Formats: sequence, structure tokens, C-alpha cells
Amino acid sequence: MRVNRAWLGLVVLMLPTLLVAMDTTALLLALPQLSADLGATNVQQLWISDSYGLMVAGLVITMGTLGDRIGRRRLLMIGGAAFAVLSVAAAFAVSPLMLIVARALLGVAGATLAPSTLALITNMFRDERQRGQAIAIWATCQFTGGALGPVLAGFMLQHFWWGSVFLAAVPAMALLLLAGPVLLPEFRSDQAGRLDLASVGLSLVAVLLMVYGIKQLTVESVPVVPAVALVVGAAIGFLFVRRQLRLETPLLDLRLLRNRPFTAVLVGLVFAGFAMAGTGLLVTQYLQSVLGFSPVASAVLFAPMGLGVAVGTMAAPALARRMKQTTAIAGGLVGSALGSLLLVGVDGAGALPLVMIGIAVLALGTGPLFALGTGLIVGSVPPERAGSAASMSETGNYFGGSLGFALIGVMAAVVYRSRMDGTSDSLAGAVAAGRHLPAGQGAELLHTAREAFTASLHVTGVVAAVIFAGLAVLILTMRPATRTTPAALPDYEATRL
Repeated sequence: MRVNRAWLGLVVLMLPTLLVAMDTTALLLALPQLSADLGATNVQQLWISDSYGLMVAGLVITMGTLGDRIGRRRLLMIGGAAFAVLSVAAAFAVSPLMLIVARALLGVAGATLAPSTLALITNMFRDERQRGQAIAIWATCQFTGGALGPVLAGFMLQHFWWGSVFLAAVPAMALLLLAGPVLLPEFRSDQAGRLDLASVGLSLVAVLLMVYGIKQLTVESVPVVPAVALVVGAAIGFLFVRRQLRLETPLLDLRLLRNRPFTAVLVGLVFAGFAMAGTGLLVTQYLQSVLGFSPVASAVLFAPMGLGVAVGTMAAPALARRMKQTTAIAGGLVGSALGSLLLVGVDGAGALPLVMIGIAVLALGTGPLFALGTGLIVGSVPPERAGSAASMSETGNYFGGSLGFALIGVMAAVVYRSRMDGTSDSLAGAVAAGRHLPAGQGAELLHTAREAFTASLHVTGVVAAVIFAGLAVLILTMRPATRTTPAALPDYEATRL
């Protein structure tokens, strides 16, 4: 019965994990429709899109540690209730400002969910093998949610109005609130001190400024403001680090970075997210702007990337039983490098199959890193610090993704402009310009622009392959993580309140 309750509890934890990931991507297809209905400007559209992710990234550190202190289940229930209420508010927003505020507050609620669910898994599963399987399922939900978000949004938008995209979260959160108190244990650290509000403020401002600066680098023609945001954010981040190292009970225990396997896997998660986000950015644009698919069709064709990670994470525990975890992770990353190289050959009539196979293989290979690597991170620390470790993992993912979008996006733009000899800044601009030219000249311009963009995809594939190969070497050189024995973990029945 103990095991049954734990696995049923995991099913409950899958709901917020899936929905937070879906909410990050589902809005992409709904944005044009809701912007037209609400009369949102370009700047307002940017904030509607980004406010959720910015707040999740900025507060996940605080929420991960807060859960260790006030109780992980309690924080999860509070966050789930807030997420349901705010989803209704977002669905029935009557102005762009109301939707921006609702999305930002949804980000605050979303920040409570991911670290709480991962930290609770360490309490619910004392057996190391079962804990590995549970973390693999948790990781699968994250990436499956990201892949299915646009697909679900496309289906909802065909049958309902744009607000239905938000309302899809309400029934799942209601089930979480009903079943959570029965099936989930409560855990809080007996060694938790007072929450340091200065650290909360420093971490929030530092992460917000840095993620904002990274995101804006890809859309600002004059990068002065994003550059200033990055510099100021880095300076505040330095002050945050100094404060954490001096406090007896820090908001984020940076001493965890002294654990070499912990640090190596954390670096792996950041740069794998970097490569995947950048590759995803180029592939989705390639499907729409070069191959000419609609946004909905592009979302479906892009689904193999998210589903590939899901399959890889689910297969990771079985691989770990047959070989060392580091070998499984490194082997998967080598596969990701090979999948990235397939993108270098994308061109002509066989482009679509090669793109889909490339992103599927790339994503499949990252599965062991996200499943086993996350397990190594939370398994390298005592249970009372699992929330802090989980928040570091989640923050690394957000930073990696944001860096990938910005830096690979900038690199791709540089390659595109060089191939166009400065005659066009973007493929979208070339398409718009071609409409005002004679038919022959417009077709020639569009053909040249598509070839230039394809060249930027090739360069992205090479960069991603180098990153994955380098991470494979890094993972192979790290020493095995110190494993927490099952006896040291709190008993599931004893912690269930």
C-alpha cells in the first residue's frame, strides 16, 4: 500500500509538471488571435508572451527554498490554487494590461510547482531505483508538455476562443487540490531559518534583468538597453552570491557547487538547454518560412523534438541498470551530436524528413541527461536541501533556454546577413520586400533568402554538435555522485501529515 500511494501521488505530481510546461508554449499559437481581440500593441504582445516565463525564472530559486522551509506540499497546494484562479482571470481578460498582470502572476504560481514536485519525489521514493523511475517520468512530463502545448492550443483554437487555452489548466489543478492532501507527503526542513528577504529581492532582480537582457538581444535593433540590463543583472547576481556565502542559512546553498558531479551535471543541463532551444528556434522558423507550413502544421511537425526527449527520459532508468549512469548520459549526448549533424545536410526535396529525424535523434539523446542528471543532482544532497537543489536545476534550464534563443538567434542572423551581403536583415523582411518587386525579382530574392536561412540552420547544427560532444566529454570525466542511502531518507508514512 505504501508503494501504491507513492505511485498514485506521482500521478498527481504529473499534473502541475505537465501544465507548467504546456503553459510556457501553448500561448505561441493563441497570441495573434488574442492580440487582435484585445487590441494589443507589439510591446504588449511581447510582455504577454514573456511575463510568465520571466516570473517563473526569477522566483524558482525562492520557491524551491521556501518549500524546504514552510512545507513542500503546502507550497504546492498554494501554488496550484493560485494557478487555477489566475488561469480563469487570464481566460476572461478584457484588456492587454489585465492579461499581462494575470500572466505575470501565473508565473509566480508556476514557480512554486516545478521545484516542489521534484523535491517531493525524493521523499516519496526511498528506493533509489524507484526514485530514478519517478524522476524519469517527471522529466518526461516536462518535455511532453512543452511539445504538446502548441498542438493542444491549435486544437482548442479551432473549436473555442483563445481563453480556452488557459482554462485547460483548471480541471487538472482542481484534481491536484483534491487528491494532494491525501496522496502527497508533507516535508519541511527542521534546520530551516528565516527567509532572507534581501536575498529574495537580489535573486529576483538579478534573474529578471539577465533573462530580459538575453531575450531582448534578439529583438532590439539597438542592443544598448539589453546590454545594460545584462551588466546590472550580473552585478546584482554577484552581490547575491556574496550574501549567500556569508549567511548561515542562505536562500540558495551555493556550497552545493563544491560537489563536482553536481556542478558537472548542472553545467550539462544549462548547455543542453542552450543547444536545444537554439536549434528549436531555427527549425520552427525553417518549417514555416522556408518550407511554407502553417503555424499549426509546424507545431505538429516539430513535436518529435519534445516527444524524443520524452522517450529518452523514459528509457534512461533501463539504460542505467545496464551501464554506468555517466556512460548512459555521455552516450546519449553523442547521439544528440549526431542528430545535430543531420541538420547540416538539410536542403532540397528531402529536407523535411531529415529535419524531423535530426531533431528526434537530437532530443532522444538528451533524455538520459535530463532524467539521470536530475536524479544525480537531487540525490547528491540531503533530503532537507532537495528543494534548493531542484531550484538550481530549474534555473539552469531556464537560463540555458534563454541563452540559446538569444545567442544562437544572433549567430543565425549574422550568418543570414553575410549570405545576403547586407541586402536583407531577416527572412521575414525579404518576404515582405519581395511583395513589392516584380514577380521575377521577388522570386529570386525569396530563393536567395531561403538559401541564406538554410545556411544559418547548417551552422546551428554544427554548433549544437560541438556543444553536445563537449558535454559528453565533461560527463565522462566527472566522478560518480555520492549516493544517499535509502535508510537516510525520511520514511514516507512518517512524513505524511
